[in-house]
Amino acid sequence: MQLVVMVTVLALVGASNSCSFGCSLQNVSIRVESCGKTEYVYTTVCEGQCYHEDPVYLSATAVTEHYICNGVWIYEDKRIEGCSVGVTYPVAESCMCTSCNEDNTYCGRLPGSC
Repeated sequence: MQLVVMVTVLALVGASNSCSFGCSLQNVSIRVESCGKTEYVYTTVCEGQCYHEDPVYLSATAVTEHYICNGVWIYEDKRIEGCSVGVTYPVAESCMCTSCNEDNTYCGRLPGSC
């Protein structure tokens, strides 16, 4: 369930058309579902773009480091009235530009990005 909620949050963040640089907390409303009932929860996500310059000359020895908007995340639980199963959703506590880890993150340019 956490994965589904996290994908929803990331999709909402990617839906914005802002082309400014910076990485910051943004308030969003996400839909959660449990026991066939749906509610909305308000949470925070990391949103923004981190400055990056592609080198003019690509070297076989020099590694170009990519930076992404990343955050410190915790998870909170929400109980939907009339349902005994809670829903866990992500909450960003802080955001910063960090070096992209290609082991667990796509570090290329996203379609439609600035």
